Amino acid sequence: MAEAAVCDSIRLSEGDVDQDPAAALQKLTAALEQKPDDAEYYCQRAYAHILLQNYHEAITDTKKALALDPSNATAFLRQGIGEYHMKNYASALKSFIEGQKLDSADPALAIWIKRCEEVISRLQTEVSSQNPLRPSKIKFDWYQTESHVIVTLMVKNAKKDDVNIQFFEKELNALVRLSSDEEYSLQLHLLHSIVPEQSTFKVLSTKIEIKMKKPEAVRWEKLEGHGSSPKLKQSAPVSDCTHLYPSSSHYTRNWDKLVVEIKEEEKNEKLEGDAALNKLFQQIYSDGTDEVKRAMNKSFMESGGTVLSTNWSDVGKRKVEVNPPNDMEWKKF
Repeated sequence: MAEAAVCDSIRLSEGDVDQDPAAALQKLTAALEQKPDDAEYYCQRAYAHILLQNYHEAITDTKKALALDPSNATAFLRQGIGEYHMKNYASALKSFIEGQKLDSADPALAIWIKRCEEVISRLQTEVSSQNPLRPSKIKFDWYQTESHVIVTLMVKNAKKDDVNIQFFEKELNALVRLSSDEEYSLQLHLLHSIVPEQSTFKVLSTKIEIKMKKPEAVRWEKLEGHGSSPKLKQSAPVSDCTHLYPSSSHYTRNWDKLVVEIKEEEKNEKLEGDAALNKLFQQIYSDGTDEVKRAMNKSFMESGGTVLSTNWSDVGKRKVEVNPPNDMEWKKF
């Protein structure tokens, strides 16, 4: 009972937090030590953090509040405000929209949604209005894994401060400053949706690698276009006489030639994760015999991309069945 009385005495109004956010922060932190499962305390402390411009801490507190109370529209509002000030505009807009679903009468949510949409529209206009270099000067390629779509810009020795990548639900904008008077701009209208807040990019010595998170583990048939819900499809068999590595791209590529180019570009670059695994497959294919290459092509295509075998004596005399990972289900549409 004494503990409850202490916590109740610390309850603050929004006006109290406005008047002295630093003092309110201390009181709310003390309250959370007594009652760490109170969503409203986290939500109030997030507001104090926003007033003190501690935006990262504000987002952390709103996430804790929403974990305890997913129907807290005010927590979504304050999460969006924190993300907006950290220039994560796509994430901020998503937070505001979620809050509005819970409380459509809150005018603050409508104001922030409009503000976000205006900023995103302005940024898109700025990117598209830039004068890009001739397309032939900069090459880009793409591939995909179960969880990501990866776009690679073949720009060497780019500086991180000169690279601006913006992720939207179905759009990717990239702007790279190459010199004081030269810029490269790329705008892609994606076939399917991505998760902007979980998408990232890395500036490497030989390229810029952009990783866009898929909402679902499905294969894209192509990179750009107007797609509905993505569906997992089985690919048609590839002729044994052509040395082609299985590709998720919308065009067929000569893998032997590509391996030579990648070796030259990445010989001094340390790869990790999906990129390292992709390079390993390239190396196996390029060093393999004709039978190894035929086995890789046949197993990958017949299994819908779920099996990659180098044993021709095994896969050459049977149809390779679909074998998805344990935590996934393969469906034919």
